[in-house]
Amino acid sequence: MKVAVCEYGAGNVRSVLLALGRLGADARATGEPDDVARADLAVLPGVGSARTARDGLAARGVDEALRERAAGGKPTLGICLGLQLALESSEEDGGVAGLGLLPGRAVRLRGERVPRIGWARVEPDGEEFWFAHSYAAETPAATGTSEGVVAVAEAGSFLGVQFHPEKSGLAGARFLERCLSRA
Repeated sequence: MKVAVCEYGAGNVRSVLLALGRLGADARATGEPDDVARADLAVLPGVGSARTARDGLAARGVDEALRERAAGGKPTLGICLGLQLALESSEEDGGVAGLGLLPGRAVRLRGERVPRIGWARVEPDGEEFWFAHSYAAETPAATGTSEGVVAVAEAGSFLGVQFHPEKSGLAGARFLERCLSRA
């Protein structure tokens, strides 16, 4: 199984590569649109700011490769900022256009805990995962929540998660294994 982990100049690329490698995936970091297009699974990792990440994807042409994957029904996983970038827009950095792979937008969290960091249960599956974020998706494509925040969203072949499966121990490994088996 070939997995392309999208490079955009920031992100948690190394930890995602290590987690996928432990599961036996042939995963490599790439900023090449052709690699993203040909992979069995593309991963849009998270960590960083929306504008910097979006600009990094656009400069490499990876944004268009991700849109073409989605249009062609090829599986793509977005992790944390990767989920937020897949939306139509984000409030972060004064407003940033997203990739439009999912309907909705990323909004700044409101509440006592911003950033929201730590372990939290995702419903309806009941597993606990590691979260670290200040923005969250508002989308009708939500399929899972955590403490009232969208934790999982799906549209077509795109699956996005607000949590970090690569930092979530056995629960994260099980989640990534399911993603690999669906690709």
